[in-house]
Amino acid sequence: MWGGRFAEGPAAVMREINASIPFDKRLWRQDIAGSKAHVAMLGAQGIVSVEDQKAISDGLDRVAAEYAANGVPEDLALEDIHMATESRLAELIGPVAGRLHTARSRNDQVATDFRLWVRDAIDAVDAGLKALQVALVARAGEHAASVMPGFTHLQVAQPVTLGHHLMAYYEMIARDRSRFADARVRLNQCPLGAAALAGTGFPTDRFATAAALGFDRPTANSLDSVSDRDFALDYLMAATQCALHLSRLAEEFIIWASQPYGFIALSDAWSTGSSIMPQKRNPDAAELVRGHSGRIAGCMTALVMTMKGLPLAYSKDMQDDKPPVFEAHDLLALSIAAMTGMVESVTFRTERLRAAAEAGYSTATDLADWLVRVAGIPFREAHHITGSAVKLAEQKGVALDQLAIAELTAIDPRIDDRVYAALSVDASVQSRKSHGGTAPDQVRARIAEALTALGEGR
Repeated sequence: MWGGRFAEGPAAVMREINASIPFDKRLWRQDIAGSKAHVAMLGAQGIVSVEDQKAISDGLDRVAAEYAANGVPEDLALEDIHMATESRLAELIGPVAGRLHTARSRNDQVATDFRLWVRDAIDAVDAGLKALQVALVARAGEHAASVMPGFTHLQVAQPVTLGHHLMAYYEMIARDRSRFADARVRLNQCPLGAAALAGTGFPTDRFATAAALGFDRPTANSLDSVSDRDFALDYLMAATQCALHLSRLAEEFIIWASQPYGFIALSDAWSTGSSIMPQKRNPDAAELVRGHSGRIAGCMTALVMTMKGLPLAYSKDMQDDKPPVFEAHDLLALSIAAMTGMVESVTFRTERLRAAAEAGYSTATDLADWLVRVAGIPFREAHHITGSAVKLAEQKGVALDQLAIAELTAIDPRIDDRVYAALSVDASVQSRKSHGGTAPDQVRARIAEALTALGEGR
């Protein structure tokens, strides 16, 4: 299609390295949509005749039907999805197919197709993340008052509720959705009509093609239009952050499912066995979600490195923009679906969670707070007194609330038996009533807000 300038065809290796059809065939729906919008505009502007416009549009529908039924054939000589489609169109309707490429280039064509694909990908990811949020909120509602240990440094810190813990991931996913939404707003400008890099001398209507394809407006600079891949980087960066959040939840499920913890039991549907050890129930799905996050981050880094040194406008390096985006999207979609399934089906062993919260002196801060609130002791002094109480409890091998009042008053005479009301894990979580705290009423309030935000409220 570009051979007029060349006396000889490309070398075999050149043909292989130059061709992108093995992966960009994935853009065929977007390519057909962009071409139909373009030729409709050409017809409306009188740049091609109405008869030619109809023949081309009908021919594109026939090509699309073939692709849908049989897939896109891979002919390396045709290089990419754009040439493959135009070539097949010419076979179907003859030379009039050559009018389709009037007032456009493959540069603005691929930029448009890719934006359309990423926009669709964002919409698919958002739907998946919403389903994950619904699952998290549902399980949080079941366990708004179920006590578990909160951790810092993976050491027992203070009691929290399982519902509160799960809602933390709801908030992370909400931010992920907002990042994808922001990326969608920025990408929703149409490059079509920028042509190779300088625009076109034909009397095109870029606003018409932008509107036909669901964009907010056409891009404002033809050089930027064909060389910009910010939208792909935005997608990959949002995907990377989302994958990190999924990986953190997956890691907790992996730890919690281990026998030393025993906090959860993953369902058979999301576990695997061992080829040699019949007792094993391995959290492979969670481990793969954790592993996918590294690959997704690698995809982001790959495109950053591709784009970092490119002068304006288009360079062939940019052909490598699509594989990392496609790979990251596929991995992210799998990870979201797997994590949603695990959240929906996991069994939380609330008795183990409570026992772990009670075993780690997690109410020590409550003792210090009681000394401040009731005895009027400065917090730093209260912290020291509480440390002495914890040390004594450790030496005796008992919980804080099992120390005798005489033992506590021996540490500090300002302690009295009212302190016991503050030392249970239930009293601890009930007391954390600040906005966003772990008190069950606060957790239920956040769940109600989440259900409203998700459109699930009653």
